[in-house]
Amino acid sequence: MLNYLWGFMLLIGIIYGSITGNLPALTDAALNSAKEAVALCITMLGIMSFWVGLMRIAENAGIITSAARKMKPLLKFLFPRIPAGHPALEYISTNMIANVLGLGWAATPAGLKAMEELGALEEDRRNGGAGNTDGKSLWPSVPKGVASNEMCTFLIINISSLQLIPVNIIAYRNQYGSVNPSAIVGPGILATFVSTLAAVVFCKVMEWRRKG
Repeated sequence: MLNYLWGFMLLIGIIYGSITGNLPALTDAALNSAKEAVALCITMLGIMSFWVGLMRIAENAGIITSAARKMKPLLKFLFPRIPAGHPALEYISTNMIANVLGLGWAATPAGLKAMEELGALEEDRRNGGAGNTDGKSLWPSVPKGVASNEMCTFLIINISSLQLIPVNIIAYRNQYGSVNPSAIVGPGILATFVSTLAAVVFCKVMEWRRKG
């Protein structure tokens, strides 16, 4: 669908440029935009390589594992149905740490693995296992093909994404000549804090309604 949309917009632009006699300006704009896009990609590649490398060093040094352990109370609050020690919790914590540091691209692989583990956990629940986390009764499972409560909670929190260092936005601002690229840090923290708080409240309200 997006291919058709972009194709339609390009076609309209070419037709309009031809009719108004601005076709040379349109060609120049297309070439300049292509050059700018390549330059931006190179800039972002360097920045993301640097930060992803730091994340890998932190992971190998055990810093990520230590941070994940400290996040256990938060993860228990957000995902009470996930059994302690389940692999999904490690991937979720890694994803959340990367998002807090503004490394959205670095957070994606951990997010995909977390979703895979949550899907496997729900499949296990449907088969009568792994759901007995309280020692008394099995948590109810959802039908096959339907996202579980944990999946929805993780997705919403991942999208809201509290960020302390919005690396991508700082890079964009620097690329386009901002006088103070890092000025976005304060407003970014405030905006993402509010969005994350709203996400947590929404997830807990929906969880309460589902139990009711």
